[in-house]
Amino acid sequence: MTQVGTASQPLRVAIIGSGPAAFYAAEHLLKQPDLVVEIDMFDRLPTPFGLVRYGVAPDHPKIKTVTKAFDGIAANPRFRFFGNVEFGRHLSLPDFQQHYHQILFATGAQTDRKMGIPGEDLQGSHPATEFVAWYNGHPDYRHHAFDLSVERAAVVGVGNVAIDVARILVRTPDELVKTDIAAHALEALRQSKIKEVFLLGRRGPVQAAFTNPEVKEVGEMADADVVVRPDEVQLDDLSRAALEAAQDRTLQKKVEILQGYALRRAEGKSKKLHIRFLVSPVELIGDAQARLTRIRMFRNFMPPTETGTNNPKPTAQYEELEVGLVFRSVGYRGVSLPGVPFHDRWGVILNDKGRVLNGDAKQPLTGQYTSGWIKRGPSGVIGTNKPDSVETANCMLEDLAKGAHWQPAQPEAAAVEALVRQRQPAYVTYADWQRLDALELANGQANGRPRLKITSVDEMLAAMGKAVPAH
Repeated sequence: MTQVGTASQPLRVAIIGSGPAAFYAAEHLLKQPDLVVEIDMFDRLPTPFGLVRYGVAPDHPKIKTVTKAFDGIAANPRFRFFGNVEFGRHLSLPDFQQHYHQILFATGAQTDRKMGIPGEDLQGSHPATEFVAWYNGHPDYRHHAFDLSVERAAVVGVGNVAIDVARILVRTPDELVKTDIAAHALEALRQSKIKEVFLLGRRGPVQAAFTNPEVKEVGEMADADVVVRPDEVQLDDLSRAALEAAQDRTLQKKVEILQGYALRRAEGKSKKLHIRFLVSPVELIGDAQARLTRIRMFRNFMPPTETGTNNPKPTAQYEELEVGLVFRSVGYRGVSLPGVPFHDRWGVILNDKGRVLNGDAKQPLTGQYTSGWIKRGPSGVIGTNKPDSVETANCMLEDLAKGAHWQPAQPEAAAVEALVRQRQPAYVTYADWQRLDALELANGQANGRPRLKITSVDEMLAAMGKAVPAH
């Protein structure tokens, strides 16, 4: 029998998802010197890059330049992209077993975690994930509406997504027009009446998850003062000890920046971003029409524990903030895929170092792998996905060497392409995407913007010159 991974019988790999984790895994497999591999990448949207396109804040263009590296990976003649093809809808797991030796799931974490407090479903309470997808032009969220006629909003959480949302809410239209923010979001934010945004963290500044560039950036906004309470950035004994023991200059700098904001005088800008610590929302309160009017919070303290962990405890003090809009940003979570073992509480595919595990016996399932946020949960930055995907790809290579892989009946590249064409005639190639990419850039240039995103799948297909399916 011919060995899989040779010129006469290439290793055939399907990757579900097209974000950074997917591309990093593809890169590692394609650069193996003694391996002939053919990779087909699938995404349910016509556009690749996942959260780089739909999650990275529009005012962070440098982060998005990583897509140039992905273009280089996609240029490999042994790589194909099938966009607008959905796993479980157009192709099932048994379909992939018929055509591939291995499959890798890199579908990210598309939904949010709830706070689990009363009033969370009031009008005006939203997941931050939906707001991010809306302002980034995700087709599923382009028609979402957020009441920006209110003057005060709160963002629950102190990670990078939370601070992105807060920053976008207080940016000026002149700042936003220089970005690739979706046109519908730019227009809505032009009309925004929001004057104050409260960023709410349940622990102290040492435990805040946002990165230094993010927290430094908010102090440089054109028309928003940063307000920090001195008492909330004073370190408790445990946090001070943790900071000293860590010998982490980056973390020390973060605390210094925050404490610097507490000493800074307001410059009289028309908007305010309040960064709060040691507060936990316990209830969202609404009016008779079920519209959010305020948020109730307990003040926290950080008691010393035997294990030395920093777990906040509520005091007897509470306060209420009048807000008409709340975005919860307390974590993303993955969505299960048909026929793939899933750990519901963790929100990830059940796996060991990227090998998908059988849900009952916890044994590796032949031929199935995962990487990125759907593997490990929503942690790290874009670059964190590289070692994560390399770990998974190395497991795939180890299993290949042992002959532990699917035995597809039709491994030929042409066979799956024929099946895709039959199941989803409106599928998109990488060349199709590049045409759309060039059009968005040209439309942006014509309007004095870096990019003008097309946010409707039908309009994307039309722009690519493809037949738009009847709905």
